[in-house]
Formats: sequence, structure tokens, C-alpha cells
Amino acid sequence: MNIILLGPPGAGKGTQARKLVDERKMIQLSTGDMLREAKDSGTEMGKIVADVMARGDLVTDEIVIGLIREKLEAGNSGGGYIFDGFPRTLAQADALGSLLGDLNEPLDAVIEMRVNDEALVQRITARSTCGSCGEVYNDHTKPIPADGKCSNCGGTEFKRRSDDNEESLRTRLLAYYKQTSPLIGYYYAKGDLETVDGMGEMDAVAAEISDLLNG
Repeated sequence: MNIILLGPPGAGKGTQARKLVDERKMIQLSTGDMLREAKDSGTEMGKIVADVMARGDLVTDEIVIGLIREKLEAGNSGGGYIFDGFPRTLAQADALGSLLGDLNEPLDAVIEMRVNDEALVQRITARSTCGSCGEVYNDHTKPIPADGKCSNCGGTEFKRRSDDNEESLRTRLLAYYKQTSPLIGYYYAKGDLETVDGMGEMDAVAAEISDLLNG
């Protein structure tokens, strides 16, 4: 089963992707992770990525699609793929659709995690993550345990993203609505779009996604 998770920064896409990886043995194809892995791989594609990043240039859609093709052709699909951070634009959505068609891979679902912007800003500016395992905490709804240890791995290092402040988040939201939100209409028109309440509790959102995938 191959799926795309859509939603603005902080909607919880990464958290839900990790749960799907753990519970369904799916493989998370994160654009950022793939670029970092490629840069250090020494392959021909990796050398191209390293050169582009060293110059400070933006990585082209063609390069990202090439990296995704490599992953899909490797055949280690597990329970399927989660596309995380890609596509971000209509051109990327077309390119991904063409690639999946070439490889006879289906796109089973596009899940929009719908949020309330003001509530999202409040949630993200209170967010911390465990430096060891990435478990997400929130000052209001899920504070760091009183003993200072991560409830998932026992780690004691916690961090906040430097751009998890109101001004930066509103800038990121604006970029999302300009570039990525058109994908909602795109996939709706194709009959692929499903929507969940991204503002719910983490387990409730996971249950909604699971129901969609089981349906």
C-alpha cells in the first residue's frame, strides 16, 4: 500500500508516518532523509546531490524523483511506501504519478491531515522532541515527564526547532498554502483524497488513518 500524507508544517505527518512504519512495516520515504543518505552514499546520484547541496542550490524535482525511483526499484517495499515531504507542488505530483505508473506501483490513498491554523500555531510553539528517538512532546498536552526522561526511549536530551516560533511558522504556513495546498484539489479530482482531523489526539488521528487504510 502506497500513500501520501498531506498537511501543513506541524500537522503531525512525521508522527503518524512513524506509527505506520512501526505498525504496518511501511517504509517512510522522507525527502530530507533521502537527500542526506544520497549525499553520503558515493553513488553517481549521490555525487550529483552532494555537488548541488555544496553549491547551496535547490535540489531539482528530477533529482528527487530519481532518488524515489532508486528506492522503489530496490524492491524492499515492506508494507508499502509513505511519501513524506513529496510531492509539494502540482508538477511534482505529476512526476510522481508518472513514476508510479512506469513501475506499475499504485497510489492507494492521499490523506489530508486537516488543521485549524491558530490552534496549530499554539501547538507547534509549545513543541519539543526527544534528541534520541524523535518522540514529540508538548508543554500543554504532553509535557516532558517529570523525571526528565523520554517515555519512549529514556533519553534525557530534548530540543526545540529554532523555527518553531510564531513568525517562522506563519511564514511556513503561507508557503504551504501557496505551493502545496493545490494538491488537495488535484487529488480530490482524481478520487484519491481522504481527510482526517489533524487536531485530534495522536492515537485518535492514528485510528482514523488506520480505518481509512483498512477500508
